[in-house]
Amino acid sequence: MANKLIKGVLASAVIAALAGCNSDEPTNPNACVTGNECVKFTVLHTNDNHGRFWHNSNGEYGMAARKTLINQIRDEVESAGGQTILLSGGDINTGVPESDMQDAVPDFIGMSSIGYDAMAVGNHEFDNSLDVLEMQRKLANFPMLAANIYHKEADGSATERYFDAYKVFDVNGIKIAVIGLTTPDTFKLVNPENVENIFFADPQDEIRKTIAEIKANEKDVDVIFATTHMGHYADGNHGSEAPGDVLLARSLEAGQLQAVFGGHSQQPVCMEPGTNDYADFKPGDDCTPDQQNGTYIMQAHEWGKYVGRADFEYVDGKLNLVDYALIPVNLKVKNEAGERVFVTSEIEQDAELKELLAGYQAKGQELLDVVISSTDGKLVGDRDVVRTQQTNLGQLLGEAYRSFELVKADFMVMNSGGIRDSIPEGPIAYRDVLTVQPFGNFVTKATMTGAEVQEYLNAVTPLTGGAYAQLRGIKLDVNCDTKTAQINDINNKGFDAAAEYTFAVISFSANGGDGYPKITVEDTQRTDADVLREFFVKNQNIDAASYNPVAGDVTYTLGGAQVSHCGAKAE
Repeated sequence: MANKLIKGVLASAVIAALAGCNSDEPTNPNACVTGNECVKFTVLHTNDNHGRFWHNSNGEYGMAARKTLINQIRDEVESAGGQTILLSGGDINTGVPESDMQDAVPDFIGMSSIGYDAMAVGNHEFDNSLDVLEMQRKLANFPMLAANIYHKEADGSATERYFDAYKVFDVNGIKIAVIGLTTPDTFKLVNPENVENIFFADPQDEIRKTIAEIKANEKDVDVIFATTHMGHYADGNHGSEAPGDVLLARSLEAGQLQAVFGGHSQQPVCMEPGTNDYADFKPGDDCTPDQQNGTYIMQAHEWGKYVGRADFEYVDGKLNLVDYALIPVNLKVKNEAGERVFVTSEIEQDAELKELLAGYQAKGQELLDVVISSTDGKLVGDRDVVRTQQTNLGQLLGEAYRSFELVKADFMVMNSGGIRDSIPEGPIAYRDVLTVQPFGNFVTKATMTGAEVQEYLNAVTPLTGGAYAQLRGIKLDVNCDTKTAQINDINNKGFDAAAEYTFAVISFSANGGDGYPKITVEDTQRTDADVLREFFVKNQNIDAASYNPVAGDVTYTLGGAQVSHCGAKAE
């Protein structure tokens, strides 16, 4: 039955591709035929779950279908004389309200039911206070692994590890040590209070230390893998992010680490054969994993959209990767008629797990209607208003995003097309928040000199329609004829072209959406709706009038006359 669900990868093609990526001896797909001693086993892996315990509105992914697929693969592997191990690259928390409001309890229950063997600790595991993390740790029937996370003393020094560094598994007669590692960027991606007593060490140092511990403390370990939450960056080009899996592999002596099953960067790690370049991967395509310094590196995109499957043979003391695939979990694509159809045959959802998770999904829907705040007046997000003038909702969003604990910026720029509705006078529930901000964009922070801010706003402020900018914390005059903005003040600091300023902007705009310039930002990895919800929880009684735009703070002129925006007609 599993063969009907899985588009297999031709072993010969994979082996040839991998052989072109490094100078090691090529693996041998026929090793189990010719070798004296041969052990077959399969590693299954997912990463960056982000609250997706339930299928989406199109019936894609979801843990119940994932369990069916994984069990089918287990049965297939076992019938062929092999055994499986299931790993997660972390970030179980944060992303879907139904999960967020229940502290990812359904996700950890689902993972336990599926039968995960271990997971890397992700940065989003620290989005909540440590008591929530401890609850999740007890709920999971598998270990959380992180060799580079330590308890921290008052003087900042590291003491004992917070999690186990590794776990050894007996898989079909061979011993596999799995090391966990977490991005050291975690401390700046979460509320500082959550990690004030936590120290994140350098993963490259810690993996060498842990490999030495394994050799000293464990007998006859045959293979060493890592499950990581560090990110895959092609050819090690990690930009402003902390170094990821590629540089981790390159930092070791060849042969010390056989494979990495990663997460954090949330992409399918499928490479153009013989290169360090990503392939143009689509659901159902063949996938060639990366290989650096003799280490295979794999990542299965995000949200449980795929289950990664790596079929190995251990022959005469050597590890061979025979086959690799990213198997879609009920993903759909549009056909020529524009209809959404399954990439592979539909995977039935495991009935028992679906029934169990349905209760949490229903409870999550109820929690969306729990009142989190109230407003004494309408917060205006009507399309025809918010796209033509500054509004109190635009100002409130600006304050929520620029004052967010991971941002704390001087001002805010928000494309009005990202504001999808108004919030009426009266009680405010999370469902209202999701109506206003439904896209799940991340709140980000940009840092620029005054001169760079000037150039940026010259490009942004004349834009119209959905690109019209809602602004908070800044005073300026926009000349629609010359398409320039004269900045008068930023955050009551005046304006200096040589000074440094910060501003909040959503990831959609930072990435060039709505015609905004593409800029470098610090990503909080927190969604706009999540940040707005937190703002409302902290501000239980909203005085709508206090967010009314101040006349004269932002002005537009066209043909010498004052107008509401650059798309207006001059009188």
